[in-house]
Amino acid sequence: MSDNTFPAQQQDPPGSTAAMDPVPDHGEESYRGSGRLKGLRALITGGDSGIGRAVAIAYAREGADVAISYLPEEKQDAEDTASWIEREGRRVQLLPGDITDSETARSLPQRVVDELGSLDVLVNNAGFQMARRSGDDLDGIADDELDRVFKTNLYALFWITRAAVPLMREGSSIINCTSIQAYDPSPALLDYAATKAAINNVTANLASALGPKGIRVNAVAPGPIWTPLQPATQPTEKIESFGEDTPLGRAGQPAEVAPAFVFLASPSDASYVTGTVIGVTGGKPVF
Repeated sequence: MSDNTFPAQQQDPPGSTAAMDPVPDHGEESYRGSGRLKGLRALITGGDSGIGRAVAIAYAREGADVAISYLPEEKQDAEDTASWIEREGRRVQLLPGDITDSETARSLPQRVVDELGSLDVLVNNAGFQMARRSGDDLDGIADDELDRVFKTNLYALFWITRAAVPLMREGSSIINCTSIQAYDPSPALLDYAATKAAINNVTANLASALGPKGIRVNAVAPGPIWTPLQPATQPTEKIESFGEDTPLGRAGQPAEVAPAFVFLASPSDASYVTGTVIGVTGGKPVF
């Protein structure tokens, strides 16, 4: 999928897909669906680019209608993702807004139900990190950065999930995006790694709490994946060697992560799977 060649490059957060070199593979030309999510409606946060875009394309090709939330400044990426969903004959709902605002976050599930008719799959994918700092200690983490990381990665997950659960029915599923950072944290990503470890715990707890309702809760833990978040938040020297420290010796592409989200969303393939984390890490362990 990749020759692991990433030229030195940087962007301002949140980053743009078109400006990346090379442009990531989201499965636009490679993913083949087989109807595993036919008739379902999914909400994907951060669905405009990166892993979220790959999941949105895969879900559409598996037969699902898809709503994607994204920051207003990511409009171009979101509209491009929407075009791939529409090519599959599926409905798409665009939901611009900043989910670090609690009211915006809480409104999303009901808006999906109002537009698409139901909410069967919630993918809490949106995330933020900032490794481009002056130091790797606590002094290098500014308060505004800490707020953004925790509100994007963790608070919004709580706000959206809390609003979604009353609208979901037996057989529905929630899929959280955690990270290899929850298991093998980098000092420069101390705050980000902490949120991802918390998401693992939330996933296990929610699976226990929602099991009696027939709602499954799982997570996917990606390793180093080539998304706009990388050139927008990593120092140049990290980009040039990005992913080389994995056993497979390279970074992954968003298209290589999406199938895990499809499996966990499938009411037939994953009917007895809840409370688990699937690692897509290039060989780094998630246990």
